[in-house]
Amino acid sequence: MKPMGLWQEGDWIAAIAVIVLAIFLTIGAKVAIQKEPEFAGHPKGLYMLFFAEMWERFSYYGMRALLIFYLTQHWLFNDSKSNLIYGAYTSLVYITPVLGGYLADRYLGQRKAVLFGGILLAVGHSLMAVEGVGGQDDPTINVFWAALAFIIVGSGFLKANISVMVGQLYKMTDVRRDGAYTIFYMGINVGAAIGTILVGYLGETIGWGYGFGLAGIGMLAGLVVFVLGKKALRGAGEAPQVLARSKEYMLYAIGVGAVAVIWALVQYQDVIQMLLAVSGIALLGYVLYESFKLEKEPRERMFAILFLIALNPLFWGLFEQAGGSMNLFTDRFVDRSGVPASIFQSINPIYIIMLAPLFAGLWVSLGKRGLEPSAPAKFGLALAQMGLANLVLVWGAEAYGMAAMTPVLFVFLYYLFATTGELCLSPVGLSAMNRLAPRYLASLIMGAWFYMTAVGNFVAGKIGEATGGHDGEMSKQALLDIYELFGWISIGAAVAVLALSPIVKKWMHLDTLRDRDELAGQSELGEAEAAGMFPQGEETGRPQTDPRGPRA
Repeated sequence: MKPMGLWQEGDWIAAIAVIVLAIFLTIGAKVAIQKEPEFAGHPKGLYMLFFAEMWERFSYYGMRALLIFYLTQHWLFNDSKSNLIYGAYTSLVYITPVLGGYLADRYLGQRKAVLFGGILLAVGHSLMAVEGVGGQDDPTINVFWAALAFIIVGSGFLKANISVMVGQLYKMTDVRRDGAYTIFYMGINVGAAIGTILVGYLGETIGWGYGFGLAGIGMLAGLVVFVLGKKALRGAGEAPQVLARSKEYMLYAIGVGAVAVIWALVQYQDVIQMLLAVSGIALLGYVLYESFKLEKEPRERMFAILFLIALNPLFWGLFEQAGGSMNLFTDRFVDRSGVPASIFQSINPIYIIMLAPLFAGLWVSLGKRGLEPSAPAKFGLALAQMGLANLVLVWGAEAYGMAAMTPVLFVFLYYLFATTGELCLSPVGLSAMNRLAPRYLASLIMGAWFYMTAVGNFVAGKIGEATGGHDGEMSKQALLDIYELFGWISIGAAVAVLALSPIVKKWMHLDTLRDRDELAGQSELGEAEAAGMFPQGEETGRPQTDPRGPRA
């Protein structure tokens, strides 16, 4: 260990992250050892889920921050191919929860699905630490593909199911539900921020195996917390009916079989692109088919849903540059003062923790005055801010010259506008899907939302691939040209969406919506992207009653 007198900024940031983690673990230990069934007005099960999810996000986002560097520097893929692999990986992470959620709802129950997913994730993160000698000719690369496959399928079983269990700890009428999701959201984003800092720091300053190994330890810690805290769940997340042992094992075998399929699939990004296109067209066709069977108002609500869903690929395609091309840009062309580039991935979850309560209060305040933007208008604002994030980075880099290192200020501004855009789109979209979809199509529509988010992640890989130019190696000018192009495209799309928002708002028929028993988005919250609030009273003049901090 270096003497403190020789510490650089990155060392101090990592030390602060360790202190913050120690504080949260101390609080967790206090909750665990007390005999009372509640802590700070909430059941102990909530805090168990908080820490289990915190560790899972610690491992996932920590590994994600290093992935693009691991691909380019260790496995020696060029920049274009690395971005494409990164996009394919993150897109599959968003698709597999459809399978995991279905199996949990119908057969396993959320608790067993989360446990199985956690085991797969622990295996996957542990395999990431197996480095080999590097290079694409190293047979150990097959272990790397297996690691990605285990993480993808494990996320599918764990990602949505653990957030469902939060709601199951409370009765529908329990006024503590909103506060519970706010606490749970803290676990998501604290884990994402600390994991990114510590895993990134170790991976870039000591060695890949140390960084990925820490991510694996984090996932194991989350798994231990989940297993030991079973009693605190008080029956939440159990199977809907008694399941025969043979059938249960068969479902686990399906999960393991899915790992083998994903192992092959993730290596062939063109196949993933084709499957996304074909299944996307089929999904759109089915939703339209169901829409035209509805009466006028619910049919038009479905049109509004499709309009909002269609904006996902552009927004997430730009937003998810963060872990790919933006990570490479920060590493190579930004004056970081010795701070490892991967640590800058922690800016987004930190901004979310800071800004989500402000946005929740803003929507409530505007709603009381009848000034709250409609859901489609918020989507337009999100696209405008994402485009502005790109353009601010481009303008800042060009102002200081191509030969000079870009000041780090513009990285912080980029993530600021990207995060505020995220807060205008992700939670608002989740709420809109829940409110507008007919009850019998609710799960399908939520699946379509996450499906198009997955498409957006793959689009991110394609945009990142384009920054590599013809030879696959990213240059500063090439990246800025692509960012400027898509920045203006995003702003142009924002203008169009804002112009169409009054029409789409009419399609929503908010004045005739009936209240439902469940809370909007209660089962979908589970990502850093799912930050913010879920505006129940949007555009109706009623104050929002469900502001909660959070994808995502």
